Parts: sequence; C-alpha cells; structure tokens
Amino acid sequence: MATKKTGDLALVKKINTAIVLEAVLRHAPLSRAQISERTGLNKATVSNLVQDLIDRHLVLDIGQGESSGGRKPYLLMFHARAGYAIGIDLGVNYIRGILTDLEGTVIEELERTLDQHESETVALERLTACIQELKDAMPESPYGLVGIGVGVPGIVNDEGTLLFAPNLSWSIIPLRAILEERFGVPAMIDNEANAGAQGEQKYGAGRGIANQIYVSVGIGIGTGIILNKELYKGTAGFSGELGHLSIEAGGQPCRCGNRGCWELYASENALLTQASPFGYRDLDALLRAAEQGDEKVIAMFHRIGERLGTGIANIVNVFNPDVVIIGNRMRRAEPWIREAVAATVGSRALAYHRDRFRLLYAELGDRSAVRGAAHYAISAFLSKMKDA
Repeated sequence: MATKKTGDLALVKKINTAIVLEAVLRHAPLSRAQISERTGLNKATVSNLVQDLIDRHLVLDIGQGESSGGRKPYLLMFHARAGYAIGIDLGVNYIRGILTDLEGTVIEELERTLDQHESETVALERLTACIQELKDAMPESPYGLVGIGVGVPGIVNDEGTLLFAPNLSWSIIPLRAILEERFGVPAMIDNEANAGAQGEQKYGAGRGIANQIYVSVGIGIGTGIILNKELYKGTAGFSGELGHLSIEAGGQPCRCGNRGCWELYASENALLTQASPFGYRDLDALLRAAEQGDEKVIAMFHRIGERLGTGIANIVNVFNPDVVIIGNRMRRAEPWIREAVAATVGSRALAYHRDRFRLLYAELGDRSAVRGAAHYAISAFLSKMKDA
C-alpha cells in the first residue's frame, strides 16, 4: 500500500506541475497568488511547485510587481531562453531553417538553395550542415538544443521515415533516425503542410480558429487539416494529400502515379510551366513583371488563381471549415490571385458552406512551415518537462 500511495503522490505532483507551468506559459507575468487563483491549487502547493520550476530553470522570478493594496507581489515569467529549438522547412528547391527560443521567437535564420537533381546523400549533407550552422549560433543555456523539427514535402510515417516525396524523387529515408544519431536530440518529422498549419495556428492567421485548412502552394500543393483545434492526420498519419485530388479526369500524368492532380494545374510549378515560353524561370521574376503591369503575366496569375479556387471550393464543400489559409511561396502572389480565387470559390462552393467561411492568406508568408517545425520541437520538450 505504501508503494501505491507514493506512486499516487508522484503522479499528483506531475499533474500539478504541468498545471502550474501551463498557467505561467499562458498568462505570465503572474504572482504565486494569481497562479493559485487561476488553478485552484493552494498557495503552499503552488509555492513549492514554482520553486521546483525555478530550480529547473523553466521559470524566472523577475522581481516585484505593482501592489493591489497589500505587499508587492513577486512576479514569475517562463524562462524562454532556457533552451533552443531548430525548425527546418525542406523544400523541393530550398532549405529554410530557424533557431528559436522556447516561446518560438526567431533568433537566427538561414536559407539555402537546393538543386532538385542533387542526390539524396548530397541533399542530406546540406540539410545537416544547415542544422549544424544554426546550432553553432545558439547562445549558452541550461538545456541547450532541445529538439529539431523538420517539415518535408512528402508522406511521413510515425517513425519519422520519409516514405515518398514525389517532387524530390526521394523514398524511404529514415530522417528522424539520421538526425537523432547525428545531433543527439529528439527530431520530429512531418509533412511540410502539416507543419505550416501548425505554424499558422500557433503564430499566424489561424490563431484561435477551431476548423482550418492550410493550403501550402509551392512547387506542389499540400494541405494541413486542423479540426476542433487538433491536427487531423488520418488512420496511418497520411492525410492532407489534397494536392493529389484529380480535378481533370483524363488530365496530365503526375509523379504520384495519378492523373489530373490539382497541383499540376494550380501550383508554382504549373505557373512556371505556363511562363517558360516567355522566358520566365522563377516566381520572383514573375512577381516583378506583375508589379510592373505585364498583362500576360497578370493573366497567368489569374488563371492559377481560378485553378486554386476550384480546389479550395472542393475543400470547403467537404470540410465546411471556418477558414482556408493560402500559404507557402504562392502567398507572395496574393495581389494577383486574390480576386480570381475568391470569385471561383464564391461560384463553386455550396452557399450554406460559404455563409461563415473566410479565405485568408498566411500571416507568416512562406515561413509558416519552418515556424511550425520549430514549434513541434518546443512542444515535445515542454511536454517532457511537464511530465518530469
């Protein structure tokens, strides 16, 4: 019986520690008395748990605050610089990385081009070099590097293995195992659209919105589905491949093995295919031409906007979300696609679904996925700390 009682007390302490840390994370600066009021825990318990969190470098006592009539309270803050996380967005033709503190504030950022035709070995070497560069820029801290999050343009299983990335021509890469062996910290690997959805929900346009679909429009199209504020991943964790829904029954063949996939007609790659006969080779050049009033380029963006709107109307009809958020590189083209996307969704989505629906563009621009990837690492670390 004594063993069970001891075990029960340890479990209660873990639960209460998690409650106190969560209160500080959400509502700081807070006094011990305010934590007690918010959580319902008695003041002695809160005081002991707070001291434990201070000793573990997770909470800081920042000194006295303003008095509300009695003694001035001592205020507490989460120690955001107790450790650092690295987030990576591995694109088809780029690697974007950030170093953040434990609140997700970006400390360092880098971006490197990636040759789409490089071998897996070379690309992985470049990926690990980027991570090492960010790690080398990390200030001293009690916990150091707490984890690495990576968003990838493909299907990832529960073991963090990249199973299939058609636009990279990669398959069966045990990315989590590779990174954990190389850097000695936990690595979280997910589809980049899922990471983008998490980034916008935590830091961007999706904050506080229960049902949202993030549409990542880059070389391909991916979607991150958040339902009732939780990321929906499906039975095997592979949901969100809406870029490979067929919108043309007898359409072009896709690298995924299907035909007529949405991303073949509405992605950055589709835009560049249209533009190549006119000598345009990248999105930035097209954006400059549109800014200068080039009518043929503006018309190309309009057509891409219509195709995007077609797929988004299908999403609205299936999921009835509060919002759809357009992100990744095509977010930069908002001034030239906005009208066409909105008009197409308006004409194709069911009227009842449109009633409370909003179409948004990513607040984080093309950095939604990298911010979400870093959040994965932060969230995993904090969950471990709450359970310690």
